[in-house]
Amino acid sequence: MATKALKGKIGVTTENIFPVIKQFLYSDHEIFLRELVANAVDATRKLQALASSGDFKDELGELKVSVELDEKKKILKVIDRGIGMTEDEVDRYINQIAFSSAGEFLEKYKDQMASIIGHFGLGFYSAFMVSKKVEIDTLSWQEGAKPVHWTCDGSPEYSMGEGKKADRGTVITLHLDDDSEEFAAKGRISQLLGKYCKFMPVPVVFGKKTEWKDGKSVETDEDNVINSIEPIWTKAPSELKDEDYLKFYRELYPMEEEPMFWIHLNVDYPFTLTGVLYFPKIKERMAIDKNKIQLYCNQMFVTDHVDNIVPDFLTLLHGVIDSPQSDANVKKISTYITKKVADRLEEIFKEQREQFEQKWDNIKLFIEYGMLSDEKFCERALKFALLKNTDGKYFSLEDYRTAIEPAQTDKDKNVVYLYATKPAEQYSWIEGAKNQGYDVLLMDCELDSHFVNLLEAKIEHTRFARVDSDSVGNLIPKEDKVKPEMSEDDKKTLDELFKAVLPEGNDYMVDAQNLGEAAAPVLITQSEFMRRYREMSALGGGMNFYGSMPEAYNIIVNMENPLVAKIWGGKKEAADTAAADFAKDNELLHQVVDLALLSNGMLKGKALADFIARSEKLLQ
Repeated sequence: MATKALKGKIGVTTENIFPVIKQFLYSDHEIFLRELVANAVDATRKLQALASSGDFKDELGELKVSVELDEKKKILKVIDRGIGMTEDEVDRYINQIAFSSAGEFLEKYKDQMASIIGHFGLGFYSAFMVSKKVEIDTLSWQEGAKPVHWTCDGSPEYSMGEGKKADRGTVITLHLDDDSEEFAAKGRISQLLGKYCKFMPVPVVFGKKTEWKDGKSVETDEDNVINSIEPIWTKAPSELKDEDYLKFYRELYPMEEEPMFWIHLNVDYPFTLTGVLYFPKIKERMAIDKNKIQLYCNQMFVTDHVDNIVPDFLTLLHGVIDSPQSDANVKKISTYITKKVADRLEEIFKEQREQFEQKWDNIKLFIEYGMLSDEKFCERALKFALLKNTDGKYFSLEDYRTAIEPAQTDKDKNVVYLYATKPAEQYSWIEGAKNQGYDVLLMDCELDSHFVNLLEAKIEHTRFARVDSDSVGNLIPKEDKVKPEMSEDDKKTLDELFKAVLPEGNDYMVDAQNLGEAAAPVLITQSEFMRRYREMSALGGGMNFYGSMPEAYNIIVNMENPLVAKIWGGKKEAADTAAADFAKDNELLHQVVDLALLSNGMLKGKALADFIARSEKLLQ
């Protein structure tokens, strides 16, 4: 005899209100399908655990979760053949939300269960975000259990009584409301299942597979299983080959180039964490999509925004992380992942040095970002970070210092690291340094202004100088330079003379030096300190104190150069002529300054045309 239908109100206890709030503060209603499928998978895994423990002795049969859609009636069903529920369990887990079936079950069967996805009862209520009515038809696995039918229209009132379900498991039926018509489309449901459920540990079926026949697509008798129940991160690294990792990467990112290498995460103490992280090829530095790591919870997709779990610099990686951890363990997970990444990089550096060097240009941005933003990673990376010189050779930090120390130690016992940012434009400066027996690094990464600051702080008695920041003789001063003997009036005249022919809009500091007869007549440099901080300001996107200042240049006038001596001698003879008037028509002065501007890429437009015309005239 059928039991009389019960009517009542759904209860929410004070003690359990907070996890409910946390579970349902979603901005996007699409997660309802993830929650319902997760619950169905959960019920199926529980049945498997019961069978393993010997409590369930009947035939398991085919265990799968089916999603069925009636597009016309706007009815969506999620069907499982798991443990089902008795009337008492429906009352406790659905009506009261005061208990957690998963919590009780885990305690009893924790030895058999590797993981339980969710807490049935909580995720179920996401169904009401998209439905005007929800029905449950369920039959428990327990001997003598009776089928239960439960229905609710989204209000606190529900109706529950004996149902008609004849086989074990649960069917959740959603009558989609008018505001959620998008979920009555087969394509939309297919897309959501692919997004959230493609790696769940129980087969998830959505309709039948199709084939092309007689010019049209027709259904076959074969179930359309949308997921892979054993993704590679659930397997031991010893079971996998390189091709397995590459195939999985292509599944995740079909439009991406192959990754450079990967890290397999597999830890079960003091927390559970699995996954595979890939180092992608970075085509354009700084043009990086940082949301390419997918977070799963026991093979259920959660989010691709992992900022609170993965250190910021590691969000440049691609791949999958799977962890059922609570918020309390997030910091531990972050620390562990950082350590594993550092371990892997150091391993490649030590055991596959040639490959590491080949990949360096692609991973340099990542390493520098990590060193600048994470102190623990920085300490590890100091052992495997590389420096590349303008000849294309790579060095560890320790090896490079050993190589340059004899020639590039200045009078104050600091080892000076020379570097170039644009080799083609700085060619003459690089060659000048090499002719002195110096080596020049290539530092062309957007973060290098910050990075050289970091290295100066981390490596004692070290100074970095861009190769065009001073004359070769002054880049690594071996002794105090003897300055030209000039009166204050002469210095003022020299200053006025050269500023009269320099482009307007910049700040210039004219400095007389003795660089030798063979050295260039005029050099234009920028202060290492000021230029570096301007670049750092620009990268930060703001205009702070340094970024808001005009460009400042040092104009080094080589008083020992014959051309400068000729110009200076001419001005001495015309002592009564103002410096600006003398400079106006002095072609030689214009020529030596324009040559210096040209070598710095600062001669443009009319000034460049005038220089070419003047050069042709002087050559006649």
